[in-house]
Amino acid sequence: MKKSIGILLAAALLYSAAGWACTSVIVSGKATSSGRPLMLKHRDTDDQKNSVRYFEGEKYAFIGLVNSTSPDNEVWTGTNEAGFSIMNTASYNFREDSLDIQMDREGELMYKALAICVTVADFETLLDTCTKPMGVEANFGVIDAHGGAAYYEVNNFRWIKYDVNEIDCGYRVVTNFCEAGRREDYQGWDRYVIASEVMAAEFTADIDHTFFFERLSRNTTERNGHRIPRDITSASIVIEGVTPGTDPLQTVMWTILGNPLHHTEVPLMVKDRPTYFGDL
Repeated sequence: MKKSIGILLAAALLYSAAGWACTSVIVSGKATSSGRPLMLKHRDTDDQKNSVRYFEGEKYAFIGLVNSTSPDNEVWTGTNEAGFSIMNTASYNFREDSLDIQMDREGELMYKALAICVTVADFETLLDTCTKPMGVEANFGVIDAHGGAAYYEVNNFRWIKYDVNEIDCGYRVVTNFCEAGRREDYQGWDRYVIASEVMAAEFTADIDHTFFFERLSRNTTERNGHRIPRDITSASIVIEGVTPGTDPLQTVMWTILGNPLHHTEVPLMVKDRPTYFGDL
C-alpha cells in the first residue's frame, strides 16, 4: 500500500512539473544587427484558454498574456508603455524552505512589475522590497528600453541575476530549472538541450521573431520523447524591444494564442490598447 501511494505521489509531481513548464530565450540587443533585444516565452500550462489584455497600471499602462478565467492581477508575459517587458518559467529546484504558504504567485509579481517598473534595476528593487516570503519559485526574464536584458532566479527569500549583455554568445536559454538550484530536481532538460542546440547552430545577428517561432516553437525535434511544442502549449510570444534612446512604444509583442503548430502570430503594441482572444 505504501509503495502504491509513493508511485501515485511521484506521478502527481511529474504531472505538476509538466503542467507548468515553459521554454524561453533572451537575446541581448548587443548581439542583434537591429540593436533590439528579443525575448521568447513558449508557454506550457494546463490552462489552455489564454488571451492578451490591456491594463491601466499603477504607473504605466501595459498589455499582458493572461489565463482567460484568471483574476485581474495576474500576468504571465507582458510589456508596458515604458518599454519594460517581463516573462517567467516555472522552476522546481530553487525553493529553500518548507513553509506552509501560498505559492505560484509569479503572475501577481509580474503584474506588479509591469505596473511600476521602467528598468531591470527597478525590477531588482521590487524583488528586494517585496514582502517575504514572496510565494514564488521561478526564472524571470526581463528586457527594458535602456539596454537591459537579464534573467533572475527567484525564490521566497532571495534572487540571483544573470546579465545577458555579459554572456559571450549574446543570448541565454532557460527552461524549468534554476542553475543555482538542486541539480537532482532539474526539469525541462531535454527542451533546454533542443533549444540550446538550435541556438548554437543557427544563431546570427539578423535573428528576428520569426526565427523563434519557426525554429523553436514549431520545432518537432524529439529528445528522449520530449519536444518543445506539446499538447499543453497554450501560447508563444516574442517581445521585440527597442534600441536605447528610441520610443519605447515601438516595442512589439508578437503573439500566438494556442499551439503555434496550428496558429500564426499577431503583432500587439501597448499604444494600440489591444485585447486579443485569438481563435480558441
